[in-house]
Amino acid sequence: MSALLHIDTSVRHEGSVSRELSAAFADHWRRANPDGRYTYRDLAEKPVPHLNGLTLATKMVAPADYTPEQAADAAVSQELVDELLAADVVLLGVPMYNFTIPSTLKAWLDRVIGPSTTVDRQTGDGPLVNTRVVAAVSKGGSYAPGAPRADFDHLEPYLRKVLSQVGLDRNLQFVTAEFTLAHLDPALASFRDHADASLAAALESAREHALAS
Repeated sequence: MSALLHIDTSVRHEGSVSRELSAAFADHWRRANPDGRYTYRDLAEKPVPHLNGLTLATKMVAPADYTPEQAADAAVSQELVDELLAADVVLLGVPMYNFTIPSTLKAWLDRVIGPSTTVDRQTGDGPLVNTRVVAAVSKGGSYAPGAPRADFDHLEPYLRKVLSQVGLDRNLQFVTAEFTLAHLDPALASFRDHADASLAAALESAREHALAS
């Protein structure tokens, strides 16, 4: 039985393109896998705690020596790690905020990347190396090669690098809609047709990737 872990991060609900894309993938996946297990997290509605001094201190001691506060903090991370380890497919709905990922997704990554999930540097093995990841991404403008702000895109390069720590870069696909602000920002009005075409193509890509799961 296949398992999908679906994570949304957009602070918007109505009008959120990343949510629209991730929902399209999830809907197609669930129809194609009627017996599959589906787990959903909305990190905007229910953010996980960012790393703090307690979290770092907890990482430095053995579980048997946890204080009650450390045990509670470790339990937060362990729940997220367990969800991730149980998934065959991880679906990330990711809008670009200030040229990178939302801080809520960074907090989740900080919680799930650790000794129990990282790749062994000697062998290249790890518990997540066979897990598939689909990132449903929305970008307000265009950061394609040759675009004026191509080098401002710190979302996709960052995700590729950070996910490589746990082997999740090995089967990673991006489904991207660009110029998502074209219908909101008058300065981008000339790109509205491009935005519509990009969204339509991304929705079709989401369908194809879901059916390939």
